Amino acid sequence: MPFTLRRRLVATTVAGLLGTTALTACDSSGDESAAPAEAGPAALTYWAWAPGMDKVADLWNKGPGKEAGITVTVKKQASGDDLVTKILTAAKAGQAPDLVQAEYQALPTLVSNDVLADISKEVEGVEAKFAPGVWQQATLGTDAVYAVPQDSGPMMFYYRQDLFRQYGLTVPTTWDEFAETARALKKKAPGKALTTFSANDAGLFAGLAQQAGARWWTTEGDQWKVGIDDAATRKVAAFWGGLVKEGAIDNQPMYTPAWNKALNTGEQIGWVSAVWAAGTLTTAAPDTKGKWAMAPLPQWPGGARATGSWGGSSTAVTNDSKHKGAAAEFVTWLNTDPAALAALVKESGIYPAATAAQSGGALAKAPDFFSNQPTFYEEAAAIAKTTAPSAWGPNVNVAYTTFRDAFARAAKDRSDFGAALRTVHDSTVADLKKQGFGVAE
Repeated sequence: MPFTLRRRLVATTVAGLLGTTALTACDSSGDESAAPAEAGPAALTYWAWAPGMDKVADLWNKGPGKEAGITVTVKKQASGDDLVTKILTAAKAGQAPDLVQAEYQALPTLVSNDVLADISKEVEGVEAKFAPGVWQQATLGTDAVYAVPQDSGPMMFYYRQDLFRQYGLTVPTTWDEFAETARALKKKAPGKALTTFSANDAGLFAGLAQQAGARWWTTEGDQWKVGIDDAATRKVAAFWGGLVKEGAIDNQPMYTPAWNKALNTGEQIGWVSAVWAAGTLTTAAPDTKGKWAMAPLPQWPGGARATGSWGGSSTAVTNDSKHKGAAAEFVTWLNTDPAALAALVKESGIYPAATAAQSGGALAKAPDFFSNQPTFYEEAAAIAKTTAPSAWGPNVNVAYTTFRDAFARAAKDRSDFGAALRTVHDSTVADLKKQGFGVAE
């Protein structure tokens, strides 16, 4: 990454996460001019939260790693903001691990604070193994590569096949049809709802906005530009706010006992979610096994093919690593080698970001909960290829926190989602300015 562009991204602090003074990531002590570390005999430390990652690393250590003299030790960590805080603290002291599992939305914060190394030369040619919209999240729209995608969460629509048949409903292919389906169900069965709007996980709304073409954070010259209140996101907010206001869908939050009951009893007969939904439904609605099916997300214009993403992470190499080449070699193996990908599915339960591993092999059989849809993973793989580009910024945590508060109130009160969206936008901009970023109006 050119030094000027990196400096552009490094005008940040981490006060919101660390409660300390600013980190100025690029200074005279940086390693911009240093020669890249070579691959070779090395002992690497990998901070990750995915379960079973130590078993996957053992596969490397006993095989390719042993031949190359590269061993990887996994140290289990918490995920989300906790890991971001810990890695920033470690990097400030020059003690970051060689490798870190990082959610896509955390990458700009880590790059802004000069935590992650540009491994574009070491992973040259790897891009073709991933959907463009997924790979883009690891590059931040530049020629630099800050991570290799590990898992992804392409979004799709889940629905009760039996109840759709019972009420004469057709699976919607556009969002207009989705709204009409919700209204039709209410007329036929007032006690049921097609779905609910929930604000307790901002990733859902972010993915829906992504599908509609939103780009919440971009750079303009040497400034960040926030587009949370852009036309695409306003369209999504107005759509869901309108359905909530008229009572066509429910407004209760997800992941509560009441929500679980609604799914299990058929009070809620659909759910906009992601590829990992089978695990949630298995726990939340065990009595409905074999009654659900999955379909692509409804589209905005008819005939379009795009989906958003909800969740997902990558594997990155840190600037503190003394063996960047060796670390990049492991990263490539972990996220592209067939044996490694099969182990990630088996041991960590992830949905691989590599397109070749998204059906067949370890995912040849549908999830048990969807035994009635044997082509589940083949269909999911086709959907995953249509993942739209996303755009994350250095204060996703602020935007998400504000979203949960503002949209939760709006959903509960059935009030204007547009006003809630502006609150999120304004809070995000204000936080960027407070941290010292240049912000384009």
